Amino acid sequence: MAHFAVICRTNPLSAAGHPGMLAATPTRGYQGDSMPTATSSRRYSIFAIAREALRQHSGWTRAWTSPEPRERYKVVIVGAGGHGLATAYYLGKNFGITDIAVIEKGWLGGGNTGRNTTIIRSNYLQDPSAAIYDKALKLYENLSQDLNYNVMFSPRGLIMLAQTEHEVRGYKRTAIANNLQGVATEWIGPQRLKQLVPIINLDGPRYPILGGLYQPRGGTARHDAVAWGYARACSDMGMHIIQNCEVTGIETEAGQVRAVNTSKGRIGCEKLALVVAGHSSQLAEIAGFRLPIESVALQALVSEPIKPCMDVVVMANTVHGYLSQSDKGEMVIGGGTDGFNNFTQRGSWHHVEETVRALVETFPMISRLKMLRQWGGIVDMTGDRSPILSATPVGNIFVNCGWGTGGFKAIPGSGWAMAELVANGAPGALAADFGLNRFREGRFIDESVAAGVAH
Repeated sequence: MAHFAVICRTNPLSAAGHPGMLAATPTRGYQGDSMPTATSSRRYSIFAIAREALRQHSGWTRAWTSPEPRERYKVVIVGAGGHGLATAYYLGKNFGITDIAVIEKGWLGGGNTGRNTTIIRSNYLQDPSAAIYDKALKLYENLSQDLNYNVMFSPRGLIMLAQTEHEVRGYKRTAIANNLQGVATEWIGPQRLKQLVPIINLDGPRYPILGGLYQPRGGTARHDAVAWGYARACSDMGMHIIQNCEVTGIETEAGQVRAVNTSKGRIGCEKLALVVAGHSSQLAEIAGFRLPIESVALQALVSEPIKPCMDVVVMANTVHGYLSQSDKGEMVIGGGTDGFNNFTQRGSWHHVEETVRALVETFPMISRLKMLRQWGGIVDMTGDRSPILSATPVGNIFVNCGWGTGGFKAIPGSGWAMAELVANGAPGALAADFGLNRFREGRFIDESVAAGVAH
């Protein structure tokens, strides 16, 4: 599924809408795992906003600190996107490990986390997929309260359109499987679908609508706020978030990781987690091993704002066109991946053209809209189109990659599972089936074949 869009919204619980956003005046410290006492932010609340309003909002400080790296940490996480920050957060929350540095070659949330269409769902056919994505969805449902930060989770419902007889049979099978997995989904016919999405055209000449798979708990969240909320919580626990810090080398000794060399100097570590969507293969080669993944560009685009016209998320997998409406009124459109490997962050024009052509047939009103911006992000794709959460051939190096086009919806579940893997050195139940060894043993988790769509 296409997961790439920049949707700028104002968080009502923050004082600014940018990565250096503001938080309430620091009060007390938190003593972490061999970390120095960290500054903790006051809780966001209506009372905090009222208090600051009375003093011209002069008491807000930055939501997270930007320290210089120390010589050594217990855990270094490469990648300050949603997955990397979630890993750090659950390491602190679930295992009490706070001696952590999260390093990022660019800016926090500036990779795929900032380039997605914000879709969240868990209606997968394969049991391992359904388990980790539904864990993520359950965490999303309470994430704003957990982080004390409004991630704008909107369970508006999600429909996957069936436009061929093959998809009809597949989605009816998935609905039964989902209910056996404890994931509430249902098959709906064209008329019910038309009630939920009045602007849809059921009788397209090329892509008629034969029904759909409906997950009422699915929806969207604000992509930037997810990263910022996790970053604020991690900083409050004493973790270091270090931006503009590119990895240039990885030191090993006797088959064990010892340190990472960066543009800001050498950083020693006991454990290293590589969570760098789109560039995992490059870092793996630096560490001395290879991953069975390829990198491709995935595109999306956004229309001009219009009045509310669609309050559900619609996926059309036959044509790889996905549509939702942001809170600003923009129609957020996701497309497919390029057919060739690249790092362009742009993608090919013909994908945009075909996606819009198909969606105009399905939603005729789109033909009257101006498209404002178009962009791409680099995603990791594995052979079975399922992620990798695994130890690696190098001791105490762990990798989280291969989420393909559906990484955003998995962020909390991925962080939870990865934290368990890093803390214990072995995967828990959520990550057990997503190890590297499955490619040698032929235990594929092929959602692309099983469910008709990878993510």
